[in-house]
Amino acid sequence: MIAHVRGVVTEAGDDRVVLDVGGVGLELLVPARVAVRAAAAVGEESSLLTHLHVRDDALQLFGFETARERAFFRQLIAVSGVGPKVALAILSAYPVGELELAALQDDHRRFESIPGIGRKLAQRLVVELKDRIVPAGEASGAGGAAGGAPVDDLVAARSALVNLGLSYAEADAALKGAPAGAPVEELVRHALGKAASR
Repeated sequence: MIAHVRGVVTEAGDDRVVLDVGGVGLELLVPARVAVRAAAAVGEESSLLTHLHVRDDALQLFGFETARERAFFRQLIAVSGVGPKVALAILSAYPVGELELAALQDDHRRFESIPGIGRKLAQRLVVELKDRIVPAGEASGAGGAAGGAPVDDLVAARSALVNLGLSYAEADAALKGAPAGAPVEELVRHALGKAASR
């Protein structure tokens, strides 16, 4: 099993990154956000966690920035009807925290909004993922948000703000500078106060 790779970024496309590892170019299929960051780092060294997918006719290497992202990818491909390409499309559409929250809140419409995901598959994803998700704070080595920020609380606060009428962009802007480690209620109060002062 290949757990991670480190090398110089030589190419980056919509869903792929090529790393030069000791003179060998390894192609990794990655979520869109990873590809965008890699495209800005061509010529620089990068490290990605990996999942090796073995098929009869091919070996495919998938790359992720965090252990949490890789773990969610593995949960997705364990769902009936979800292959690695579909799982990658799901991870490209939304951050892991939002997808976990959608599953925990039975929000199958979030999954339906992803191209290629129909109503039945979206409902199956919610049902099968719900019991597998471990909140970020409880998962040891789950690779939560950068700097240890409580991603689930931020996602829940953003969801509450959107339900109160803010757009996703407005909610994100209002949550910037929120107190670290604050509970959801405090995050929402902070954001509403900030939004009202504009």
